[in-house]
Amino acid sequence: MTTSEFTLEIAGLRSTLQSFTRRFTNDREESHDLVQDTMLKALMYRDKFRKDTNLKGWLFTIMRNTFINNYRRTQRARTSNDTTKDLYFLQVEEEHTFNRPQESLEFKEIWRNMNHVKDEFLTPFKMYTSGYKYHEIAEHLNIPIGTVKNRIFHARKEIQKRLQGY
Repeated sequence: MTTSEFTLEIAGLRSTLQSFTRRFTNDREESHDLVQDTMLKALMYRDKFRKDTNLKGWLFTIMRNTFINNYRRTQRARTSNDTTKDLYFLQVEEEHTFNRPQESLEFKEIWRNMNHVKDEFLTPFKMYTSGYKYHEIAEHLNIPIGTVKNRIFHARKEIQKRLQGY
């Protein structure tokens, strides 16, 4: 298949791709961006396409992976768009209760219940909530990463049970 034939086939599937984006987003602009990114990647990686492959399925896979990667990137960045006039909310101090934990009853109750958790679970949990990464906790406590994750999981479950009154 020549480059021009390949391009024409992809262009012919644009409306199909556009309707497929509804699975991922209802935002019109994001939908158009996703279709454009998909078509661009398909053209860039034309050499990866095999003749015996379904072109529409290949494009859908590219689209799905592009959406997932973009979603993960935005989750990591945790950005928020301030759509108010003059970016008002960017200048306002956040009043969430966890910004002032000493005044939060919920926070105090959680910490009270944490003291009833076994030390072997509590130490990794406290380190994790203090900002340590799994591998740092594992190195510090000289235990495998899987054990660290397991202990943090069990600490969370125990605290949740106590908060629910079980």
